[in-house]
Amino acid sequence: MSDLLVITGLSGAGRSEFAKDLEDLGWFVIDRLPPEISSKVADLALGGGSTWDRVAFILRADLAGGETLRAVEELRATGERLRVVFLDCSTEALVRRYESSRRPHPFPVDSGLQESIEAERDVMEPVRAAADLVLDTSDLNVHELRDRVSALYGEVDDRPMRTTITSFGYKHGLPRDADLVFDCRFLPNPHWIPDLRPLNGCDGPVSEYVLSHEATQDFLDQLDDMLAVLMPSYVSEGKSYLSVAFGCTGGRHRSVAVAETVAEMLRGRGFDPVVSHRDLER
Repeated sequence: MSDLLVITGLSGAGRSEFAKDLEDLGWFVIDRLPPEISSKVADLALGGGSTWDRVAFILRADLAGGETLRAVEELRATGERLRVVFLDCSTEALVRRYESSRRPHPFPVDSGLQESIEAERDVMEPVRAAADLVLDTSDLNVHELRDRVSALYGEVDDRPMRTTITSFGYKHGLPRDADLVFDCRFLPNPHWIPDLRPLNGCDGPVSEYVLSHEATQDFLDQLDDMLAVLMPSYVSEGKSYLSVAFGCTGGRHRSVAVAETVAEMLRGRGFDPVVSHRDLER
């Protein structure tokens, strides 16, 4: 059975970059595919004589009303292993991107760019609801998006579930696409130790300070017990991607040390998480 991936979402959210990144990973990518013929193309691309076992369709803005959702439903009926990724993005970020590129928005609304974006968002909401993964690209540059695509679809061998561990600072905002978020601000803060303040949670002295406290060990022990229940359950339910985020005030000390430790815990359970420290350099 072949892998069939559908990439859709809001205009300007990064579909073209996503397509290029997939091609670099060896996927057979068909971009700008009209939704109404997607199932017929899938039959050809995944037919008996095809040499492609990983095929991706990039479906564009739903201008006709409902055509993208119908295409997804038809593709699900093919029997292939279909996954749908919806690229989302904040209106503010999309406005900046369109103003920077000076390209017109494909949605025909006369009242302005922001209204065009919101009109497309409303039309595409049923497609978003039907997606297996919603990936918010508001805070991702092209390099970070490439890393995320590689983490999700860069390996041919079967992994039980692709997992991302992220550290962040609450003062910079929560990650938009995290499935599980844990607040580490209750832990002792290395920021108040003069020798530790310039370091970060990847440095030995900071990590040792954070992990040496009883509160940290109690938290990690209980989290390990919880993950021992959650991870196999997610896998058995067919969840293909899990994003776990750990936050502290600035995203440089406690959350980083805890994220690195939890990543090691998951590796011990047979997972291979990708670790990202979003605010480490801020």
